[in-house]
Amino acid sequence: MESKEIVRGFLRSFGQYFISCTATLICKTLRVSYVNQQQVIELEGLKRNYVFAFWHGSMLLGWYLNRKKAFAALTSKSKDGDLLARVLKYWKYTVVRGSSSDGGDIALGIMIDYAKNNYSIAITPDGPKGPIYKFKAGAVITAKKSGIPLVLAAIDYKHYFQLNSWDKFKIPVPFSEAVVVFSDVMYIAKNLSYEETSEIINNCEKEMEKLQIKAREILNKN
Repeated sequence: MESKEIVRGFLRSFGQYFISCTATLICKTLRVSYVNQQQVIELEGLKRNYVFAFWHGSMLLGWYLNRKKAFAALTSKSKDGDLLARVLKYWKYTVVRGSSSDGGDIALGIMIDYAKNNYSIAITPDGPKGPIYKFKAGAVITAKKSGIPLVLAAIDYKHYFQLNSWDKFKIPVPFSEAVVVFSDVMYIAKNLSYEETSEIINNCEKEMEKLQIKAREILNKN
């Protein structure tokens, strides 16, 4: 029995390592262009941490962009979350586990503490289970309570495989063109009311929609 468990553990670890390496190799081949990146470059040049939000369906490149930086990431406690956590740890993220349905409040509190201690925060605001393109509160609340800025990003690929999952997850074809469109930097006042905060969240969802349309238009022109 023990030998079978050892073999299973080895195969599981090897599979996760293989997936991490494959994801890295795919992202390295992409020809990425950026729109409105200068503000993020300036934040990082000033050593300012920030909340970085991007949709779940295009998260492969979103996570890869900030590998080996001082970033914390929120992933669910599901089996899919286990796999993502492994990849993110391979990319040197600090990983916090939790979701809106399982340990969400505690996980969000931990993320806010990391943000207050000079970590940038990466969040997929429609994750981990959707609905797709529904901007949940986590990114805005983290920025509001920690006092760090929020940056949204739309990410898309010229050529990709699309899974039949709730998020329509896109796996870019190696060497494909990709585009990342950044929003302007946003600061969320700590003293906003619940209603005002809800309005900011709704505005972020609308802004993400505009950024995503722009990303697709750029790719269609090329």
